Amino acid sequence: MVEINRRTLFAAMPALSFLFLSPAGMAADPLPSWNDGAAKSAIVDFVTAVTTEGGRDFVPPEEHIATFDNDGTLWIEQPIYTQFAFALDRVKALAPQHPEWATTQPFRAVIDNDLTAVVASGEKGIVEIMMVSHSGNTTDEFSATVSEWIAKARHPKFKQLYTKLVYQPMLEVLTFLRANGFKTFIVSGGGIEFMRPWSEAVYDIPPEQVIGSSIKTKFEMRDGMPVLVRLPEVNFIDDKDGKPVGIQEFIGRRPIAAFGPTAIFRCCNGPRRGADGASA
Repeated sequence: MVEINRRTLFAAMPALSFLFLSPAGMAADPLPSWNDGAAKSAIVDFVTAVTTEGGRDFVPPEEHIATFDNDGTLWIEQPIYTQFAFALDRVKALAPQHPEWATTQPFRAVIDNDLTAVVASGEKGIVEIMMVSHSGNTTDEFSATVSEWIAKARHPKFKQLYTKLVYQPMLEVLTFLRANGFKTFIVSGGGIEFMRPWSEAVYDIPPEQVIGSSIKTKFEMRDGMPVLVRLPEVNFIDDKDGKPVGIQEFIGRRPIAAFGPTAIFRCCNGPRRGADGASA
């Protein structure tokens, strides 16, 4: 088993290597933005091992599943999670419809841009912010709201669109894996409906290959049209122990590569499958 944690992964990436490149036009080196070293070699060696027919570590193509955390792995997560920045902006946008928020915490703190008070509101306050900013609309309406926000919102420090603050080395890994027959998935604690509207354009990962946390929805008929309405109730948290549960429910196969706080690859000196499909 080859194990590479987030610190090792980012040590292999040149400083400021995220941002503004596209994975198109790769050179012969499949990971040109990566520094030469153990992390880069492990990734290349792993892909070679599991895709070489007849090798001891060959894995059948249908099992070439790779999962990626999003925040802090594929794109920036500081000073706050991007989705929480969206939630704060939504509260401000909705504030004129809720005059009571001017005197009610944590909403007053959001309106006043008082992040210290927002944090002081604790988990209860943060959940309140997330619920009011993410529910009460249809799935189509929410998707349109996210798409509009992500097309305009800029990071407070870098002054760039959030979709530009992605890590080029990780885009290269995604492209390298797909070029070798892998199916790539996002498995994130972030909201599934928040990520789906833009994941394909940014990562080339379609919405059906995005797994994340969710709130409950219900079916309704509105003006003779069927809609799914988002409710202010938690449905599933795709974090910590929830991630393997989400992978099983949405993918139905165990990934052989996972990138995130701890990235583990099944590789040359790890478990392999025998001809009968059993672990060898």
